[in-house]
Amino acid sequence: MSDHLESLYKAAFNFPAIDNHAHPLLKGSHRFRIPFEGLVSEADGEALTDAVHTLACQHATPQLATVLQLDMNASSWDDVKVARDQIEYNVLCDMFMKPCNIQSILLDDGLGGVAEWAEDLKWHRRFGCDTKRVVRIEAEAESIMKTIFCNIDVTSPDASSLSLAFFDQFRAAITTLCEDAEVVGLKSIACYRTGLAIASPAAVISDAKVQEGILHALVAYSQTNKIRLAHKELNDRMVHVSLEIAGRYGIPVQFHTGLGDNDISLRHSSPSYMQPIIKEYPNTPFVLLHSSYPYTKEAGYLTAVYKNVYCDFGEIFPFVSGPGQRSIVREILDLCPTNKIMWSTDGHWWPESYYLGTIQARQAIYDVLSDIVKTGELSEPQAVAITENALFHNANRLYKLGLVPRLGRMQAA
Repeated sequence: MSDHLESLYKAAFNFPAIDNHAHPLLKGSHRFRIPFEGLVSEADGEALTDAVHTLACQHATPQLATVLQLDMNASSWDDVKVARDQIEYNVLCDMFMKPCNIQSILLDDGLGGVAEWAEDLKWHRRFGCDTKRVVRIEAEAESIMKTIFCNIDVTSPDASSLSLAFFDQFRAAITTLCEDAEVVGLKSIACYRTGLAIASPAAVISDAKVQEGILHALVAYSQTNKIRLAHKELNDRMVHVSLEIAGRYGIPVQFHTGLGDNDISLRHSSPSYMQPIIKEYPNTPFVLLHSSYPYTKEAGYLTAVYKNVYCDFGEIFPFVSGPGQRSIVREILDLCPTNKIMWSTDGHWWPESYYLGTIQARQAIYDVLSDIVKTGELSEPQAVAITENALFHNANRLYKLGLVPRLGRMQAA
């Protein structure tokens, strides 16, 4: 058998992709706002300075250098930074976005600072891709709560009335979003706020505790003019309301799982904690984001045994080394039904994040599946079908996008 599997290679590197989870790019006026090392690491603060010493950074540097027309064998991370900083921003975006062959991007535009720093949904269509919204429920809830708090007497709040007003508006907002043609999914960052051990069933959540959470938010707002909802009973109830409404409309709900910055409790980011709530809402599609790394096996199990669970394999590109990426893709294929795995970049802030998230994923898919084909455990046509499903068809079906693969655009390998 030839070492080069032509049909599989063509599918892995040339087939159009649907990026089922990403975030907006920075506006040109804010292109230097965030340290560029965040491209290859979830660390922040002083820990981010160590990112350049990771295999992930060593992997990314020559790939970026090649696009920037630098010597891939002699260019350092600093060389890459200097070169990109000297390129006009729109040109830089085109250089890294257009080779990706992404046909549609599903954008979570609730990332902190997005409204002030980043481009909007429609702007991203300039790269020849369709864009749809994934709405972050915590951001939606915080916006509603601010509106309510602006119109009450903070010195004598009625907790039960506040709770009733908030959840009436929250239910109405989630329902409206599920009926919006621009919105194809919801997302929860419960993992960041209170962990994935979401109370289930919904009936066990105390009304008094929920009201207590709203009062805590009111106090914080009165002192700082900001709201960050991180009260377990309140946040858990918001998740339940969202899952129930999403289930009625067949709208997928994405959950951040596993890999994240140090704002999460790593121990409570395992999707295994979600098993009771997955059972409680069998009509609601759950999407476990980021390969749930380092809990990939747990994600594989849940995807295998529950019809309503899907596994996203994103963010590991480029945050994990090349060997690590291949190992994670193998773990996903160990157990996940291949009609329920979906690729994403988790692209954010920098166009390079989309580029690395694409080319590294395509390479890992080819490497892993070609090895399996060469052992005789898969035929090449079967591997091609798995590749095209993971890159495009599974997301197209789950999110009801109704797209036809746009063939003929070559992806730079």
